[in-house]
Amino acid sequence: MGQGDTGIRAAATEQPAASRSRRGAVVAALMLSMALAALDSTIVSTAVPQIVGDLGGFSVFSWLFSGYLLAVTVTLPVYGKLSDTFGRKPVLVAGAAVFLLGSLLCATAWNMAALIAFRIVQGLGGGALQGTVQTLAADLYPLKERPKIQAKLSTVWATSAIAGPSLGGVLAAYADWRWIFLINLPIGALALWLIVRHLHEPVRESSGRHPRIDWAGALAVFACGGVLLTALVQGGVAWDWLSAPSLALFGTGLALIGAVVVIERRAAEPIIPGWVWRRRTIAAVNLALGALGLLMVAPTVFLPTYAQAVLGLAPVAAGFVLSVWTLSWPVSAALSQHVYGRIGFRNTAMLGIGTATLILLAFPFLPYPGEPWQPALLMLLLGGALGLFQLPLIIGVQSTVGWEERGTTTASVLFCRQTGQTIGATLFGAIANGVLAARLGGAGDLDAVTRALGSGAPAEHVRHAVADAVHAVYLGAAGAAALAFLVLLFVAPRRFPVLRNPGD
Repeated sequence: MGQGDTGIRAAATEQPAASRSRRGAVVAALMLSMALAALDSTIVSTAVPQIVGDLGGFSVFSWLFSGYLLAVTVTLPVYGKLSDTFGRKPVLVAGAAVFLLGSLLCATAWNMAALIAFRIVQGLGGGALQGTVQTLAADLYPLKERPKIQAKLSTVWATSAIAGPSLGGVLAAYADWRWIFLINLPIGALALWLIVRHLHEPVRESSGRHPRIDWAGALAVFACGGVLLTALVQGGVAWDWLSAPSLALFGTGLALIGAVVVIERRAAEPIIPGWVWRRRTIAAVNLALGALGLLMVAPTVFLPTYAQAVLGLAPVAAGFVLSVWTLSWPVSAALSQHVYGRIGFRNTAMLGIGTATLILLAFPFLPYPGEPWQPALLMLLLGGALGLFQLPLIIGVQSTVGWEERGTTTASVLFCRQTGQTIGATLFGAIANGVLAARLGGAGDLDAVTRALGSGAPAEHVRHAVADAVHAVYLGAAGAAALAFLVLLFVAPRRFPVLRNPGD
């Protein structure tokens, strides 16, 4: 077993053929549910011109994405606690139903305000899909088999990243943008049918008392997360950072943080229990995956603009430069079990994020303007490195808790990653715009450059400015990766305290 984590070779209990068949149907349902959440943002993004042309509201269309992201992020802790209290099945069924309701409402939207409101309804269900699917994946498989289901879920995300923009473009161009939301209905209905029919959770021992739901804590967490994420998403975009709306939102957010702390300390069964941050393993994974969310912004948001403005690629080719990391990520994740089985979860994750740091640092040294295969190769390597980083941490942290704490633990990890992405978009956007302003004499930002790409190739000095801006962002992403490495080195225990639980 080498230096691997305790309990990593715990044998799985044998299951009869009928049970294995039922588990296969549930896994199919989980993959379909994950596809709903994974396709959502990518499939909508390419249809924005048609949506705006039909409904108007260009000045606020970014809330189609921000509103959904806010709703998903702030509901993750709530759904995690509810799944630990009432079971995974009712939470997943309810979340899928809300998501499908939101999809149907989006297809009937009569103006941009209605569509944004219905996208938020979608997000309220999307939070249940993301968190509960990941938790059920750990419930269904013993530790040694969990990489199989996680690799399948990673493949769903990879396929969605590639197919989503194309599918959205085809539906918007040859059918109607409303089909982008209607297509969710048959997929979701099939997933719901499979879950209701085949998912049978084991009966857990009751403590003899009715569970108490911390509704005050849930409302406080939702309000706090919504206010702070709104301030981060809209700051520097809808208003200046030091303007009255920005300061008011941040001030309100800080006050709500205090309210959350007070409410959760007094609650009998808090939505965000203190042990999530008191246990070294969970706290370290939360911080490390928060840094992952931060660094992922660099390629996903800024690389397509770099590929078009600097390399001169068409939008489809620019998307391919980015999408290659979705090929190596799931492969690396699936193979990671052979690494952490020998050296442990922590050391495997450190190997992955250390390699990712070097790859991100290499990006600014690419030749100018360079060839498309050069950033594509770096993205291929980056996907492989991050597969070694993320999956061992998720599997490892889920394996340190029992069933009754797994939903809350998984939700806290996903919440931190989502929050990291939101902070990263704000931080790196400010860095990129600052570099562009310095290179272009105070005129222009990255959004202006992106819009100008449709009218032809940018001037040479603009290309140089975009290259410098994206290089600065990648250096910032390398800093986030290095931060994750240091968190694992100094905060995470050398060996994760994996539970020996044959029924787990």
